[in-house]
Amino acid sequence: MAEVIYYVACSIDGFIADEQGGVDWLGSEQSEADDYGYASFFDSIDALVMGSRTYEQVVGFGEWPYATKPCWVLSQRPLAPAAPAVRITSGEPNEVLAEIDRAGHSRVWMVGGAQAAGAFLERSLMTQLVISVIPVVLGRGIPLFQGVGSIREFALERTDRFQSGVVQCRYSAKMHRTQAAS
Repeated sequence: MAEVIYYVACSIDGFIADEQGGVDWLGSEQSEADDYGYASFFDSIDALVMGSRTYEQVVGFGEWPYATKPCWVLSQRPLAPAAPAVRITSGEPNEVLAEIDRAGHSRVWMVGGAQAAGAFLERSLMTQLVISVIPVVLGRGIPLFQGVGSIREFALERTDRFQSGVVQCRYSAKMHRTQAAS
C-alpha cells in the first residue's frame, strides 16, 4: 500500500488556515533562500490527494502547480478538473488509496485540508506527518485535522529548525495500517 504523507504548515496554535480558509499568513515566513525542503519532498512523491476546498483554493491561485503529478480530489460535489491528471472522486479514503496503488504510485502527498487529512488519519492510512510550525498564533481557523474520533500515535523521527523560526517536525505512524484495530 502506498505511503501517505501529510506535508503541511500550521500556526503555533495548530491551524492550517484562517477561518475563511486563507493562508496569507504563511507568506510572512517564506523566503527565496529556503523552501523548507519542499522541492526535495515534491520530487519524492508521485501522486497527490486533497479535499475539495483545498483544491478550489489551489485552482484560485492561477495555473495548476502540480501538472507533473496525478492528483485525486475528494469531493461530494461536482468539480471541474484543472488539469488532465486531476481525478475528482467521491470514493472513501480506502478506495481512493487502492486506486492510487493500482495506478502504481507509492508515495502520496496529502496536501490537505483538515477533513481529507482527518478522514485518512481516522482510517489509519496516514503513514507520515511533516508539519512545519510557523511562528504565528491565529487564534481561530481550520485545524490540522477534522473528524478524528480516536487516538493515533506517531513517533518523532526528526526536527529541523530554520533561521525564520519555522520548526519542521517529521513523524512516522507507530501502528502500521494493516495492524490497525477495527
